[in-house]
Amino acid sequence: MMMSTRDQQIRLAHAGLIRLVVQATQSEQARVELDPVLTHAEQGGWTDLVARIRRVLKGERDPELLRGLDDEDTVILSAILTGIQNPATLPDPEDTTDPTQAAPGLAQMIHAASRGDAQSLHWLSQMAEQMTRAGGDMARLGAITKRLVDGERNPEVLCKGMGPQGESLVASLLGELGKLERH
Repeated sequence: MMMSTRDQQIRLAHAGLIRLVVQATQSEQARVELDPVLTHAEQGGWTDLVARIRRVLKGERDPELLRGLDDEDTVILSAILTGIQNPATLPDPEDTTDPTQAAPGLAQMIHAASRGDAQSLHWLSQMAEQMTRAGGDMARLGAITKRLVDGERNPEVLCKGMGPQGESLVASLLGELGKLERH
């Protein structure tokens, strides 16, 4: 089954959590590392997802665990359940997929966050943090996400210090945002 770009981005944004949960089902040490992460996520409003993850840690594997979760939580928990069955399916946090493929999904997140969607804002901040760690143009893109959420659309301002690939991604992103803002 082909996964949507948005779902792939969600899996990559949460690759660390997904992998840690899968490891925690097999290792007490990973469980110790995971506990503060789950507590922090719970305090951040991810109560439904954390409750389901805790059930997985107790040995539940029923697909019914997915029932009633929002789209993002469903993608994350599905990746965990699939990863337990087949570790080869786990997302790679070091994945360097073509960033221009990210423009439509990233634009949707920026658009939703700019309209006050808390979960999109949370997801976007996590993604920006990962981009910043990646360095280069991706780090610069991570650094401008707040400006994009706040409404900045001037490519001269946004692309300052970026190379051709970064400029291309920002241009794609601005094009996608333009489409969303016209509707």
